[in-house]
Amino acid sequence: MTVAIDRATGKRHGDRAPRPGLGQRLRNNYQKYWYAYAMVAPVAVVLGALVIYPLVYGFYLTLTDANSLNTARTIGVNHIDATYKFIGLDNYKDILFGPTSYDRFWSHFVWTIVWTALCVTLHYTIGLGLALLLNEKFRGRTFYRMVLVLPWAVPTFVTVFGWRFMLADGGIINATLHFLHLPQPEWLEDTFWQRAAAILVNTWCGVPFMMLSLLGGLQSIDGTLYEAAEMDGASAWQRFRYVTLPGLRSVSSTVVLLGIIWTFNQFAVIFLLFGNTAPDAQILVTWAYYLGFGQQPRDFAQSAAYGMLLLAILIVFTSFYRRWLNRNDQQLAI
Repeated sequence: MTVAIDRATGKRHGDRAPRPGLGQRLRNNYQKYWYAYAMVAPVAVVLGALVIYPLVYGFYLTLTDANSLNTARTIGVNHIDATYKFIGLDNYKDILFGPTSYDRFWSHFVWTIVWTALCVTLHYTIGLGLALLLNEKFRGRTFYRMVLVLPWAVPTFVTVFGWRFMLADGGIINATLHFLHLPQPEWLEDTFWQRAAAILVNTWCGVPFMMLSLLGGLQSIDGTLYEAAEMDGASAWQRFRYVTLPGLRSVSSTVVLLGIIWTFNQFAVIFLLFGNTAPDAQILVTWAYYLGFGQQPRDFAQSAAYGMLLLAILIVFTSFYRRWLNRNDQQLAI
C-alpha cells in the first residue's frame, strides 16, 4: 500500500488530525450551541438551588447529630452558634439496626409497602374499568368524563378535609351506617380503620389520573385490531386480553411507575387526614416529617436520614422495575 506524503508539511495524506484538548472542545461546543446553553441555564440554576443543594446539604446532615437544640439559631438579639458534630453513619445504623429500629423504621416501612401496593392496585384496576366504560360511545360521555376528573382537579387539601368531615364520628358516612343498622367504624381513631380510611381517600384522589392516562392509551389502539379479532371469533375477554392489554403496555408501565413513586411519597393525604394523631398509620415520608418538625427536640439528622433512605429505596426499585420491563419487552420481541 502506498501512502502519499505532503512535501510541504511532511504529513501523510489520510492521517487523522490530532484530537483537540478538553478546553478547546468546550470552547467549540459553546460557540456552536451557545443558544441551547443559554436556554437551559435558568433551569439548571433553579434545579441546583431547589434540588441539588438541599439534597447535598441533607446528606451532610445525616452524617451529624443535628437537632433543634444544637443547630445555629437566633433568639432575640442573641445568636447561638451550631454545636452539632460529625458522627458518620451512626444515624443509618440506629435507624436500620438500633434497639428501636422496628418501631421507628421497619413497621412504617412494611406499612408503606402495603399502602403503596394496595393504592396503586386500586388506582389501576378502577381507573382501567372507568377508562373502558368511557371509551365506549354513549350519550353524555363528555359529561361523565368531566365529572370523573373533578376529584383530581380539586385541590388535595380540600378533598382530604371533606373526607375527614365525612369520616368523623358524626359524619355522613357513620350516620348512613347507623341508619342502615350497620357497625360504625372509628375511622379516625382505630389503627385498622385509620389505614382503611387513608387507602380510601388516596384511591379517590388517584383514580382520575390513572383513568385519563389509560383512556388516552385506549384511544391510541388501532380499531382494526378489534375488528380482526371479532372476525376471528374472539370473545370480549379474549379481545381485552390479547388486544387491549398489549396495546396499553407502554402506557401502563409508565403510569404504574409514576403511581408507585407518588403513592410511596404521598404526604398530603396522611398528614391532612390524621396529622400527628395516628402514629401507626404514618408512612415513611410523614414519619420523617414528624421526626424533623413534629416533636421536641426536632431531630433534623434522623429526619434527613429517612429522606436519603426513601430516595435510595425508590432509585433501587425504579432501576429493577425498568430492567424487568426491558427484559419482558425483549422476550416478547423474540
